Amino acid sequence: MQKLPAAPASVAEFAHLLRAGGLAAFPTETVYGLGADASDSEAVLAIYEKKHRPRFNPLIAHCANLAMAETLVSFSPLARELAQFWPGPLTLVLPKRKGAPLSDLVTAGLDTAAVRIPGHPLALELIGLVGRPLAAPSANPSGRLSPTTAGQVVAGFGGTVPVLDGGPCRAGVESTILKVVGDDVFQLRAGALPREEIEALIGKKVGARPEGGGVMSPGMLASHYAPRAGLRLEAAEPRDGEAYLAFGPVPADWRGPLRNLSAAGNIREAARNLFSMLHELDGTGVAMIAVAPVPTAGLGEAINDRLARAAAPR
Repeated sequence: MQKLPAAPASVAEFAHLLRAGGLAAFPTETVYGLGADASDSEAVLAIYEKKHRPRFNPLIAHCANLAMAETLVSFSPLARELAQFWPGPLTLVLPKRKGAPLSDLVTAGLDTAAVRIPGHPLALELIGLVGRPLAAPSANPSGRLSPTTAGQVVAGFGGTVPVLDGGPCRAGVESTILKVVGDDVFQLRAGALPREEIEALIGKKVGARPEGGGVMSPGMLASHYAPRAGLRLEAAEPRDGEAYLAFGPVPADWRGPLRNLSAAGNIREAARNLFSMLHELDGTGVAMIAVAPVPTAGLGEAINDRLARAAAPR
């Protein structure tokens, strides 16, 4: 496999690469993203080709500030209220502005666009230096585990994508995705911003994803975020030959491959560790990973969503 020349040495050099139509991975507070100039269709097409991502699966446009986001989509009063979570792990699906500097490949031909302002200083610096929104799905081959470290990006793409290393991602699961329709809010994907925090801000319930609407945003495919090994969910205890992804207490006599999302039962710690620990257990070569039950409250909704998609038939 062809290797890249030496990676850019500074954020400014990464920005130059992206302005010139190249691809680069960069850190966010959620997971690492595979970025390209969202206004450049050839660059965006390179994202789909590098990931082997279905073209009907739209991308998120990452912005440096609200003013940049406003060039892409129209904000209702309710959407502006939700934008108080920015910078942060929230993506809003809103009506695309006429003439928005956004490739149709980013929106997969929809009349809406998914936008967010990431909560990571390097990401914000990079987007600001590029001066344009960056289209950026997770920096991994499509359907595989999302990367939360630069090393996982390198391994996933065999060293063929330059990576701006910002250390381990703080949240560890992707952003929550909401669609705003009039005075209603619908959750299209559970993520690092818990539903309860959103409802507390806006003073109303967040609705379930509308049925029969097709793929309206990233993260809606039934099979996604998958390790090479199979997953056995809600496993009270592991079986011989399996690896074990625990949450809380571990059987005293277990001697097989083991990672514990949170020995203390802390759901935020579990979210932060989810993808990294799945990467590590997948690397042991086992055919099956047993996963302990994880509560569904708060960030547990996002964790269980990712686990269900990872365990789905492929």
